[in-house]
Amino acid sequence: MPGLGSKGYFCFLLIKTDSMAQIGRAGSKRGKPSYFMSILGVTLVLFLLGIIGWLVINANKLGQYFRESVEVRAYLRSSDVTSQDSTAIVNYIAQQPYVRQYTYVTKEAAKKQYLEDGNQDWAGVLDENPLPNSINFKLKNEYVQSDTLANIEKTIEANPLISDVQYPKELVTNLNKNINRISLILLVLAVILAVVVIILIDNTIRLAMFSNRFLIKTMQMVGATRMFIAKPLNVRAIVNGAISATIAIILVYCLTLAAESFLPELRALNDTKTLILLFIALLIIGIAITLFSTYRSVRKYLRMKLDELY
Repeated sequence: MPGLGSKGYFCFLLIKTDSMAQIGRAGSKRGKPSYFMSILGVTLVLFLLGIIGWLVINANKLGQYFRESVEVRAYLRSSDVTSQDSTAIVNYIAQQPYVRQYTYVTKEAAKKQYLEDGNQDWAGVLDENPLPNSINFKLKNEYVQSDTLANIEKTIEANPLISDVQYPKELVTNLNKNINRISLILLVLAVILAVVVIILIDNTIRLAMFSNRFLIKTMQMVGATRMFIAKPLNVRAIVNGAISATIAIILVYCLTLAAESFLPELRALNDTKTLILLFIALLIIGIAITLFSTYRSVRKYLRMKLDELY
């Protein structure tokens, strides 16, 4: 400094360093509430992301539930089929990889179901039961496609013991279209929300770190290394990210329980393993984005000049 001796310049540095330390302490005190706000902000966006993730999981499970509810009926030739033939064809269908569950329906059982559906009895018109024996089976989720079902129909009808194969073709086509459309919409929403979540968390952490900029710069001015400065802030970022993700996970889990209490049908779609994977993903996202944003902010303020901090 012009006009100052060596002693005066040294005193000036001490005063300036002391004032910067006071500013840093003040910034640190102001930074403490920002940690709460950053945790709250990160928790809210992770909670929103968790809801979308839960909806995507339920949409996939709901689609799988509807697909596996589609029933195929293979009708046997009443006049030509013996009991041994019936057993053979039932065993053949049961061993197919696409069959999830099957039921052999006799003529008597078919008539009983026919009457239970509110239809009129034909006893006064026909002497014999016209309904054939049938094998009713439901398919695994991945086989409920229009082209796959058409191939299955041809294969089964090629058996001389089978007279006809029926399944709701139009329902299968519309079901797959609607499920694919809903899944695509939810996937797009999830991607958009994931980008928004990253931006919001990054801005939230940067605001929290802004109040600590003088503390970071003061530590650098007194000779602290970059690792020494960044380490406690990075540890704090990991802790804050874990706290935010944990709170968000608890909120999402409580929401799933509340939804299942209002709609008990959702319990049939409950997939604990996938839900756990969603919670692990929220935890990783919360910690990773918080840590990355903190590390980037620390590097930014370490590179800035003192005058640029004001």
